[in-house]
Parts: sequence; C-alpha cells; structure tokens
Amino acid sequence: IGMVEAVWGEHKTSEQIALILRTFQDAGEMALVTRVARTKAEEVASEIEKVQFHAQARCLTLGEPAQLQQSLGEVLVLSGGTSDLFVAAEADLALRCHGIKTKLLLDIGVAGLHRLLDQLERLKRAKVLIACAGMEGALPTVLAGLVPQPVIGVPVSVGYGVSAGGSAALKGMLASCVPGLLVVNIDNGYGAAMAALRILKIGEAQ
Repeated sequence: IGMVEAVWGEHKTSEQIALILRTFQDAGEMALVTRVARTKAEEVASEIEKVQFHAQARCLTLGEPAQLQQSLGEVLVLSGGTSDLFVAAEADLALRCHGIKTKLLLDIGVAGLHRLLDQLERLKRAKVLIACAGMEGALPTVLAGLVPQPVIGVPVSVGYGVSAGGSAALKGMLASCVPGLLVVNIDNGYGAAMAALRILKIGEAQ
C-alpha cells in the first residue's frame, strides 16, 4: 500500500530485531523499528551497520528515506508539552521516511493558549496537523476548532491519577464536540503519521 512497514520493537529482543532488519536489507527496502530503548538500539547497531537510532522518537531506521515530495505539502506535528515528545517525534520521523515535509512544534499546549494562538497563521498553511497531548487531551479539540485542515489527535500516556495512562485523553478526544476530529490510539504516533499520509495521497490523486 506504499507505506514503510513499521516493526514493533518494544517486546522483541535485539537479536530478533537484527534478524528482521537483515530481511529488509536483503530486499532493498527501508525499515522502521518503533519503541526501541537506547540499550537495545546499541545492541542492534553492533550487529548491523548503518542502522540509525533516533533517540527522541525511540526508533531505529535502516536505509534511505524517500525523496522529499514537496507537492504533497507539509504536515505539522504539535506537542502539548515535552513529555509528549517521543510520540510526536515518532510521527514526525515516520512521515519523513516517506518523503513528507514536516515541522515539529513543541510546547503548544492549551495550558498556555497564547502559545498556540501565536502559531495560528503558521498552522493554517499546513495540509494536515497531528496534535499529541496527554493529561485531558484538549489540544486537538481546540486546534480543530481554529483551523479547517484535517486534525489527527494522538492521546499520550502522560498525566496524574485519573489520566489513567492516556485513557482520559483518548476518551476526551473521542467525545470531542468539534466536527471531523480524527483520533488514533494512545501513543500511536506512527498510526497518526500513516493517517496523514493517506490524506495527502488522496489529494495528490485528485
């Protein structure tokens, strides 16, 4: 379907990841491995040359990303706070692997609404927006009420007590009163990126 396949790395050993990466390498395909801790990444890198570890995104890549496709436009990835960074960075990296122009905007949360409003003109120039937020997860709702573009909400497993590992943010986004907000699963930066890619590709086909 024209997407770089993501390999879930969190519950795989470094040996299993290395074996999978070799199959991608032999096939001449780019590989993206998500949810990889630094220690595991270093073990994989000792087995396979040219593996890159993207610490902010907690991902490994092997192979060259697709050429930049300027005609598809830009996706902005917003993070409510730096605690959401690993999810936002995962989405950003996954899009760049496909040649999509991106920009990562940090600390654009609703707790300091002026920071979001200061970026409003910039946001309106993007084709798609991905908004990552923990706590009550209000950022995607506020954003989708301000701009007409597709907004994809990513609930993040950050917050006190009743935040319940991102469940409060997920339910808040799903119950949003703003029309047309898209929502993916908790911490699923890769899934949000692929949803954005599908939207961009539809626009290209037209």
